[in-house]
Amino acid sequence: MPPEAGRRKIKELEVMVADAIAETPDTTTLVLFTGNDRLEYKPGHFLTIDPHQFEALERFIAFLEDLKGKREPVRAYSLSSAPHEKYLAVTIKEERYTTGITRYPPLLSPLLVKRTTRGMRIAITGFTGPYTFPDDIESTTDHIVHVCAGSGVVPNFSLLKHALRCLPRLRHTFLCSNKTYADIIFRDALARLQAMHSRQLRVVHLLTRDEDAGRFGPDVRPGRITAAVLREYVGDPSACVVYLCGPAVTPAKRSQSAAMGTTPAPGFFESVLDGLCEIGVPRDRIEHESYG
Repeated sequence: MPPEAGRRKIKELEVMVADAIAETPDTTTLVLFTGNDRLEYKPGHFLTIDPHQFEALERFIAFLEDLKGKREPVRAYSLSSAPHEKYLAVTIKEERYTTGITRYPPLLSPLLVKRTTRGMRIAITGFTGPYTFPDDIESTTDHIVHVCAGSGVVPNFSLLKHALRCLPRLRHTFLCSNKTYADIIFRDALARLQAMHSRQLRVVHLLTRDEDAGRFGPDVRPGRITAAVLREYVGDPSACVVYLCGPAVTPAKRSQSAAMGTTPAPGFFESVLDGLCEIGVPRDRIEHESYG
């Protein structure tokens, strides 16, 4: 495909916030009205938002740019909507500043999560990203294993909704890791999808900070997503395709460890990737996206 063809999908839009839905105490879905624009995107794509457009951030941006000696970049947010749905939507988790771990205070996500209201207009650029289904996915596998943590569920939610509507040969195992039950993004929506598509979809939640997780139901369990858990749900490791999304070791942690001459402890992403390889899932059957 010539470069020009790929670039046609990238466009600048002014959208209006039709709704701001609180998914969890620190996560909000922004439902975006785009007017009559025809939107061509794939499930799993992301859009970008430039923080410079927000007057409320002007002084904070100036300070951070002086401190860093460079222009603040645009921020990327995965789409939680699927192409067949009427509205565009992004789901954003508020980043937090943690002393000794976070290098700079978060800039844009607190505003989008806590201070965005209906009727606000936002300039966005979209849509792109490699974390999508190939056109021949149904001839490659009949089993998609989604493995996500925290806001890593967002692009997988888009992929799942699209597949359940448009790719009926696929069945899905959806493994979702969070700290507590209250932290689960799309908890009720995933339950509804499982009830509607019980032959195609199995959703399993793992809670890392709740030893009594089973009280929430048979598909909620305590602990992390380990190689043993993966082995239990993956089935034939050579036949599935895995979509893995979640937090990885941050650049700040890597720099800190390098300065101390140590290796940083693996994050969710690194641990799960190692576990998938341990149980025999070929690397070319693992699609992944990480953040941190």
